[in-house]
Amino acid sequence: MNAPVKQHLIDPEICIRCYTCEMTCPVGAIEHDDNNVVVDAEKCNFCMDCIAPCPTGSIDEWRVVSTPYSLEDQYSWMDLPEQESFDETKGDSAETSLEALDDSVAQLLTEAHQGAGGKSKAPASAAKPSINLFNLGKPALARVQGNFRLTAETASSDIRHIILDMGEQRLPVLEGQSVGILPPGTDAARKPHLPSLYSISSPRDGEKQNSNNFALTVKREPEGLCSNYLCDLEIGSEVQLTGPFGATFLMPEDPAEKLLMICTGTGAAPFRGFTMRRQRTQPERTGQMALFFGARSPEELPYFGPLGKVSEDFMAKFYAFSRVADQPKAWVQDRMREESAFLTGWLADPQLNVYICGLKEMEDGVHEAFAEIAGEAGMNWPELRDRLRDEGRYHVETY
Repeated sequence: MNAPVKQHLIDPEICIRCYTCEMTCPVGAIEHDDNNVVVDAEKCNFCMDCIAPCPTGSIDEWRVVSTPYSLEDQYSWMDLPEQESFDETKGDSAETSLEALDDSVAQLLTEAHQGAGGKSKAPASAAKPSINLFNLGKPALARVQGNFRLTAETASSDIRHIILDMGEQRLPVLEGQSVGILPPGTDAARKPHLPSLYSISSPRDGEKQNSNNFALTVKREPEGLCSNYLCDLEIGSEVQLTGPFGATFLMPEDPAEKLLMICTGTGAAPFRGFTMRRQRTQPERTGQMALFFGARSPEELPYFGPLGKVSEDFMAKFYAFSRVADQPKAWVQDRMREESAFLTGWLADPQLNVYICGLKEMEDGVHEAFAEIAGEAGMNWPELRDRLRDEGRYHVETY
């Protein structure tokens, strides 16, 4: 029997095919085909550079194996294989296999198995998602039904609400999932552009109820190839897309579950879907949703008008603006601290589900605010966060 070794893998069910890990890897150990993103065991040196940029934690997967899984194996997976067992009758046990590794590798493996990288689970009552129905080799074709500017014309941010119609194609999506948009043309190496990932911002039964369409929330970036392509699309234009992706950033089906949503800018996209789903299915339920939303100003905040029409009884709303004249700068974590009494009650609720979405820079500030608020109430935030994550109640997608 071969001596056990650690192997770095990617969870194909959770991976949203953003290819950030592949672009980050300094040794070229990560590659992809039409379906999956995989790690070459012969090239991977465990540098960990790919871990932090991953928005879902799908890259933070490891196995102790007697023989590393090949690229061919990984390309064929729909989900990860279980951890290989080391039969004591063959002279090894799981404990022995870990001891056979050097201390530093064993420590990395132990931490990874404990979820150190922030992997999450889907809520226990979440619907089963469809994954990767359309890929790079077989993209779906959608048609633009609408392209509306959400931010004021005077705002520096051009954020768009884009509605895509699937025609006769079936693309079953759940709130919180993403799709990849394939911009036309090729890159400097004359290869087709890789897709850019966008969260779906409408509920599962369509932007218009019971229709075969969905919406995206897209911010135009000055040098953004795909964002400029999308923002400039005219009604009737055809768009190629892949997906859907995402198996954990999903909302619970149980109407008793409470949703605490924290976001900045276009990170509001999945929460719009969450809100509309509950408005359509549980309009009588109150006090079950809360939103902390950060932006530069009201003019820069997408969906500001429609959010104002959502009653406070149905969803509590807290805004943080960092660039309003004659007002102190406030970020979303500052607003959280101002509402510590409100959040303390929610953190103690056994039906709490936490969702964080937006720029990666917000993540540390939000964690620090949670730690302070929980600590003042006698709660240990790291322990609470890890328990929520293990129960499928804590979800982060930052980019």
